[in-house]
Amino acid sequence: MCGVVGVGSKTLAAQNDVLMHMCDTMSHRGPDDAGLWVSKDGCVALAHRRLAIIDLSPGGHQPMTDEKGDLCIVFNGEIYNYREVRGALEEAGFRFKTASDTEVILTAYRAWGVDCLAKLNGMFAFGLYDRVRQRMFLARDRAGEKPLFFAHLPGRFMFASELKALMADPTFPRELDLTSLQYFLAYGYVPGEMCILKGVHKLGQGQALLYDLTADSIQRWHYWDLPLPGPQTAISLADLESELESLLLDSVRLRMIADVPVGVLLSGGIDSSLITAMAARVSATPVKTFTISFPGHGAYDEGPYAKMVAEHFGTEHMELVAEPASVKLLPDLARQYDEPMADSSMVPTYLVSRLVRQHATVALGGDGGDELFGGYPHYSWIQQQEEIRQSIPKFLRAAVGYAAAAWMPVGLRGRNYLLGFTADLQMSIAHVNLYFDRMTRARLLRPLILQGALSDGTPEAYRMALCNPAYSELRQASEADFRTTMVDAYLVKVDRASMLASLEVRLPWLDHRLIDFAFGKVPDTFKATKSERKILLRRVAQRMLPKSLDLTRKQGFSLPLASWLKGEWGTFMQEVLESADRRLFDPQVIHSLLEGQKRGYSNTARLFALTMFELWRREYQVQVPS
Repeated sequence: MCGVVGVGSKTLAAQNDVLMHMCDTMSHRGPDDAGLWVSKDGCVALAHRRLAIIDLSPGGHQPMTDEKGDLCIVFNGEIYNYREVRGALEEAGFRFKTASDTEVILTAYRAWGVDCLAKLNGMFAFGLYDRVRQRMFLARDRAGEKPLFFAHLPGRFMFASELKALMADPTFPRELDLTSLQYFLAYGYVPGEMCILKGVHKLGQGQALLYDLTADSIQRWHYWDLPLPGPQTAISLADLESELESLLLDSVRLRMIADVPVGVLLSGGIDSSLITAMAARVSATPVKTFTISFPGHGAYDEGPYAKMVAEHFGTEHMELVAEPASVKLLPDLARQYDEPMADSSMVPTYLVSRLVRQHATVALGGDGGDELFGGYPHYSWIQQQEEIRQSIPKFLRAAVGYAAAAWMPVGLRGRNYLLGFTADLQMSIAHVNLYFDRMTRARLLRPLILQGALSDGTPEAYRMALCNPAYSELRQASEADFRTTMVDAYLVKVDRASMLASLEVRLPWLDHRLIDFAFGKVPDTFKATKSERKILLRRVAQRMLPKSLDLTRKQGFSLPLASWLKGEWGTFMQEVLESADRRLFDPQVIHSLLEGQKRGYSNTARLFALTMFELWRREYQVQVPS
């Protein structure tokens, strides 16, 4: 895992000291080494921070050039099948100087050009300069595990693994993008190619980009996308079970390859437990497993379940008992996350990452299994809701939804359910895990509305547009989650939290072969129905995991935030929110949210979201458009 930075221009010379400063803001991503490369004409510069995982020798140093000096690359991530790709290239006559996967990408580009991406199985984000063609080639892995921000200013192109690196350039503008702010308030993250800073974009999952230095132009495209739904014909559950087990086993095997210690983040749920089972099968030594527990917090305490799995597979298990973390951690996390993030589980994710890093440099995680195999509760209730929707006239549903928005207090359980029920299925999907609905956002952002500063369009419409009405309810919901919440919330949470601890997290469920299998081959009836979830995975789990393990639980590394808010966390967050920028947020709405929480409404996530946004804005001194 590493941090990358690059700038390119046909007319402007790169400033080496500025570039290295930008790169050094990401020293946590690569504490082992740093490097800088500048083209002979001085107009292109690449910088890199390295966390050494494969080929620990100086041969893996980056930026890396080819033998002719025509190509130079900076790369963040891992290519799991690099040995296979290297073998194919050697058969074609190419020779290698190092044992690194970085050189494999560089040589693959020499051999196949931009089509080399189809050959790579991994998590990656890289920037490559081609001197002969006078272009920069950027790419991001299929699921979007590794981040890549970029900005195209007049006559200049910049990219980096983290937004803070771009902001380290003293000439870089820091102006809040108000459209992205609305999306953050709706979902707790900024989705897709948008960015919280005006003028910055994110390269999307499965996307590639070419920047032509001569023409000062950009070309972007998807080199990969989700497969079309497979035919819903009779298929053997036993055959699917066997294929899934084989794919997961090979995915874990590939992700265990490293020249440093590897462990597993074990929550005790199905996804991470199955990964532990596969890791134990392919490892010649006992697997190291790690979890975080919250004793006395009921469902939030995963410790006993993780311990049960660890004992079953004979792992070297370590458990971090979490006491209420100091609120001093929140400004540090707000700084680390570049864009504001509302998921409070970033806290335990970071805490367990710190624990793991004391004993391993790489850890396998369980993210992705829910989106692929029907794990979330809303996959069942959306199907239930669709059945009810057919029996109630649309005008009556619309009236109920309007009344809910106008009269039900924010934070009252069931409010989002009724709001999503007002229209069709796509509206229900758009209201899954919604923080602030359209009417509440309008009240909260009243100062901006009075200024006429907000544009048309809503975050709900964005998410609805991702749903193809020709697909099943489950396919529409899981595909929307894969394209938004998974990549822009959960994967960002894991990447930034683990990287702050200089820990590389690999996600076996997001091997593209498993993604293609889940979305292109497994029927809905083997994923989630109105009454069951993760049907196929539970079949595998029943054979491989301890018989006494509760396979119906759904928790993961979560935080007992409501309980913590009764102490210093609540006091700290209230102080931050009461001094929030009044040019953005109506203080009366914030006050009502705080009071509602005291009366028992469920506003913890909303208050955390607003707190993290305000801490982020202060940390980076982001300007509000005038």
